[in-house]
Amino acid sequence: MASSRFFLMLVLFLLSFIFNIHHSHSQNNTCLSENQKPLFVFGDSLFDSGNNNYIKTTTFFQGNYHPYGKTFFKYPSGRISDGRVISDFIAEYADLPFSPPVYFNPGNLRQYSYGVNFASSGAGALPETNQGLVIDLKTQGLYFKRVSKQLRQKHGEDRAKKLFSTAVYIFSVGGNDYASPFYTNPINATVVLPYPPQNFVDFVTHNITTVIKEIYNEGGRKFGFLNVAPLTCSPFLRTLASGTSIEACLKAQGSALARLHNDALPKSLRKLERQLKGFKYSVFNFYDVLLELIKYPSKYGFKEGSVACCGGGPYRGDYSCGGKRGIQEYELCNNVDEYVFFDSPHPSERAAQHFAQLMWNGNQDVIESYNLKQLFHL
Repeated sequence: MASSRFFLMLVLFLLSFIFNIHHSHSQNNTCLSENQKPLFVFGDSLFDSGNNNYIKTTTFFQGNYHPYGKTFFKYPSGRISDGRVISDFIAEYADLPFSPPVYFNPGNLRQYSYGVNFASSGAGALPETNQGLVIDLKTQGLYFKRVSKQLRQKHGEDRAKKLFSTAVYIFSVGGNDYASPFYTNPINATVVLPYPPQNFVDFVTHNITTVIKEIYNEGGRKFGFLNVAPLTCSPFLRTLASGTSIEACLKAQGSALARLHNDALPKSLRKLERQLKGFKYSVFNFYDVLLELIKYPSKYGFKEGSVACCGGGPYRGDYSCGGKRGIQEYELCNNVDEYVFFDSPHPSERAAQHFAQLMWNGNQDVIESYNLKQLFHL
């Protein structure tokens, strides 16, 4: 039995290796064309393409087992999704290979010239968020500086400077900082937060802007962000609420913190735009777009906006998908494309594509400043 399990894991690893090598070399040329700009990816599970496969963490923050990856990849790639995540679609729209996890093949600088994925499922802007189990944002920034040094040594200062100044840097971060205090507490109970709400938001946004400045100092100029979702309206946190209506989940502390963050982040970015020459940014209104899908799924071609495809309990929200997070039994829907959520905290591949399309070419209804297509063409 043990040998069979080892053989299965070996096969999955080799499949992952072969797929990423093939995809990252799907273009014949070994360097970026004039029309291509690198994509560097930071943040959490909405963007993580498999970094948590390679760190000492728990299955709570991993997606390297069935049924994750069941649609597009046909095997568990490490993405906490049935298929691709938002950052994968952004890479496709930019005519780039998927940004490889920073842990995947650190010696392959040719891959790194197209960009790198530093995101880690469960990560936050605060180092104490899921500390020791994830790659926090500050550490992701340090890894970027290591990659920057490698690329400068490989390409020379002038070419590296052009590479970093034309690249786009996208972030999905903050949600775990605000959601983690509620994981084991009823949503409608008063949870003792680590800081007063406004201070909490200020600490998170300060840490984000600190990493932005570090990337700017390395040459980065174009940055894209998701704001934070209505956290307590996900199936995962909604199951903890004694009142499960949309009104109740929006009034809960977690969603209230998200709104505070979503007010503060653009203000910080506008300030950076005034301070840093050449700084450009995009903010995608993930909060309102996801809430719209939850409330009116059929308007966008989904059948279910509140219940997850994979899981158990009310809303399939107990985060049991895959049976490796303490609850072995779980349900799996027949057609994941009908669901906004694949598991209880995470969107399905089809929902991720919906978000990515709006990030790429959305208008001022969902985007502040530039959309990502405009950033890539600046």
